[in-house]
Amino acid sequence: MTQIALIRHGSTAWNKEKRSQGQTDNPLDQDGREQAVLLAARLSEESWDAIYASDLERASETARIIGDRLGIQEIHLDPRLREMSGGQVEGTTQEERIAKWGVDWSKQDLGQELAEAGTVRGSAALEDMVRQHPNGRVIVVSHGAVLRNTLRGLVPELDISMKLSNTSITRISKIEQAWQCELYNCSVHLDAPKDSL
Repeated sequence: MTQIALIRHGSTAWNKEKRSQGQTDNPLDQDGREQAVLLAARLSEESWDAIYASDLERASETARIIGDRLGIQEIHLDPRLREMSGGQVEGTTQEERIAKWGVDWSKQDLGQELAEAGTVRGSAALEDMVRQHPNGRVIVVSHGAVLRNTLRGLVPELDISMKLSNTSITRISKIEQAWQCELYNCSVHLDAPKDSL
């Protein structure tokens, strides 16, 4: 059995502005770094074999903060873990999208990556990790949309309607040939008092 903790990166300025990030390479903001520290403290209560991350800065920085706390220096960057491409939508807010393309903007072809493409690349990345770490425990730091689309493919019965929170943990395991999800979108570590770290 391989166990994987899927993590959404910490917050960014664009998260707060509700701007579509897609593959735009934004850094964490200060809140995002603090969230990652709290997450790392939670993860340090268990043992982990490896950390993989998207090569976009907001995910790789979150992974480095976790790795520093866990004593895992090598972060395996994998472009398959990048966020879904937003095409022309990247950098815009909902209000800006409606003003530019109308209320039906989401039904138009604005160059966004299709959900199925995210499912395929995300699933392939996780299946490779299972082969690399049979019976291992792996942390994966990625992005909300690609993680949800990956889960849609691996655990089709899972309700993924709730968007993933920044630094939330979703735990999945591959037992023989089947994937199972034990925990979805959990961010209780963000309730920890900051002076306890």
